[in-house]
Amino acid sequence: MARSSRPWYGRDFGLSFRMGLTMFLLFALYAAFIAVLWRFGVPWPTLITIMLLVAISQLFLSDKIVLWASGARVIQTQQAPELHQIISRLAQIADLPTPKLAWINTRLPNAFAIGKNPKTAVIAVTRGLVERLDATELEAVLAHELTHIKNRDVSVMGYASFFAMVASFIVQQFFFLGFAMEGGGRRNNQNGGGGQAVIIIWLASLVVWALSYVLIRTLSRYREYAADRGSAILTGHPAYLASALEKIQSGVRMTPNRDLRQAESMNAFFIFPAVRKNSVMEVFATHPTLEHRIQRLEKLQQQMEKK
Repeated sequence: MARSSRPWYGRDFGLSFRMGLTMFLLFALYAAFIAVLWRFGVPWPTLITIMLLVAISQLFLSDKIVLWASGARVIQTQQAPELHQIISRLAQIADLPTPKLAWINTRLPNAFAIGKNPKTAVIAVTRGLVERLDATELEAVLAHELTHIKNRDVSVMGYASFFAMVASFIVQQFFFLGFAMEGGGRRNNQNGGGGQAVIIIWLASLVVWALSYVLIRTLSRYREYAADRGSAILTGHPAYLASALEKIQSGVRMTPNRDLRQAESMNAFFIFPAVRKNSVMEVFATHPTLEHRIQRLEKLQQQMEKK
């Protein structure tokens, strides 16, 4: 059966530009990083082996790892018919294949989308989200997640995070790297520079990780604005999402610290970060502040009412 769709006006060319620029800068950054590793004695076979292992894991297992880490389990239509009906209807409007739905049994109100492409996408929602929001607010949240899938920023964020993970691994495994260098970096050891090389590699890894951290978070914040806009367009009511975000923030503040700590690793994927307060230093945050998001949604509401 053909899907009843309408033209998609939610695509954000600013987001597309930022995704392309972020990936270009990260590739350039990591090309320079690999050159530094090779210059100071890390053998090519070691570099290639590590990169291939992580890349293969990212390509084939990343979605499953994220779902497993969040405690999500895919559920069938009969287990949540109302949610499936909302997702199916919104997917038809956005001209997307209907994503699978996953359930997370936690009091923390939140949601996220994951998937390498629209055909393999999954939208996960928590018990706390469904219990706290009404039907129109749930629709707005699901439309937000569908926009992430439509914009394909979920897959870009996954690949970008892969680069940061490599640098972070080297920074954290500093002493192990030093041991490997003593055994494998003959060129530097012959010149008495093995220890210096390890320090330089560690510093280079730290710089790469720090720059990746800022780049990824800059993209993450903008993609949330784009998904908010897409939700407003799909539902026709920006106020629904604004209300949902306010309720989610209230629910996050009431969530026990233990549950928040368990969810921290998922913040880059969530519609709202699992933290009690918006970060004052927004440049280091995964999401824009709630105030900024609501201001934009209110402007959209005013623009729609004028038409």
